[in-house]
Amino acid sequence: MKTLVLLALVGLGAQLVDGSLGMAYGVTSTTLLLAIGTNPAVASATIHLAEIGTTLASGLSHWKFGNVDWKVVAKVGVPGAVGAFAGATFLSHLSTEVAAPVMSLILVTLGVYLLVRFTLRGVNRRNLGKPIRKRFLAPLGLVAGFVDATGGGGWGPVGTPALLASGRLEPRKVIGSIDTSEFLVALAASLGFLVSLGSQGINPVWVAGLLGGGLIAAPIAAWLVRHMPPRMLGSMVGGVIVLTNTRTLLTSDWIGAADPVRYTVYGVLYAVWAAAVVHSYRQYRKDRVLESAEAVAAEAEIQSTVASNVAAAVDPAPTPPVPAGRPSAPRD
Repeated sequence: MKTLVLLALVGLGAQLVDGSLGMAYGVTSTTLLLAIGTNPAVASATIHLAEIGTTLASGLSHWKFGNVDWKVVAKVGVPGAVGAFAGATFLSHLSTEVAAPVMSLILVTLGVYLLVRFTLRGVNRRNLGKPIRKRFLAPLGLVAGFVDATGGGGWGPVGTPALLASGRLEPRKVIGSIDTSEFLVALAASLGFLVSLGSQGINPVWVAGLLGGGLIAAPIAAWLVRHMPPRMLGSMVGGVIVLTNTRTLLTSDWIGAADPVRYTVYGVLYAVWAAAVVHSYRQYRKDRVLESAEAVAAEAEIQSTVASNVAAAVDPAPTPPVPAGRPSAPRD
């Protein structure tokens, strides 16, 4: 029962992050499962089985609120499913000794990407409204799907920032379309793991715990995204992922770092992480002040225009006098 509650909390926290950023459910959940010693392939299989339910619920919610571009879903989701099946098959044939550091290396890369992107850049919204290119979506889906299955997550961290950076779709439809298409990716990855592994090592109770927590978190995430700055949350999550998986790499047979080296690396990473979170918070405050100033200026301009129109309607400009005609000639 204790394990079930802990897994539900993991699913809850991961879905809160995913609902706020449009990414990181799989990365966060897999990182925590690896931290408690779960086999990498089994961890990814467990996450993707749970994601079948969470992504379906998320997709239906986004569809209801008009946040889905179905053309994007089809063009990125189908290649994503192909990549996910291939990635699941690839990971299933790696030994645990090799798979654990490989997955941790992928997760560290994704964590660094999240940390750097959200700390330094935030969300790019400069190119909204431009047409999306067809040749961009298929390779993106294929790569993101493969990374998602082999890393236990990555569909959102790869797909969402790429679409946001491309500027071809408004942010709400980027998140809605990526979340909806992830159902195809989760389904294909799960099939790939089941074909390669069978049900060996997959605990349905773990799947149920993660799924239950994710379903509970779905409506809460809508509230959280309005109160927690996405930029700051991205920096926080990226740091957790980097720290946790760096520990796995340093203690693996690949590196086998001594205690002084490991503790030094941890100290540096903690310092960088703290600085990143502080920087994100300060930038968030600056952005808020700037947005408030722009809003006040826009409101003042509107009020000035309205006042001018009202004044013109109440006191119109006087009609210029009609010039007098030529005087008549005197009569005889």
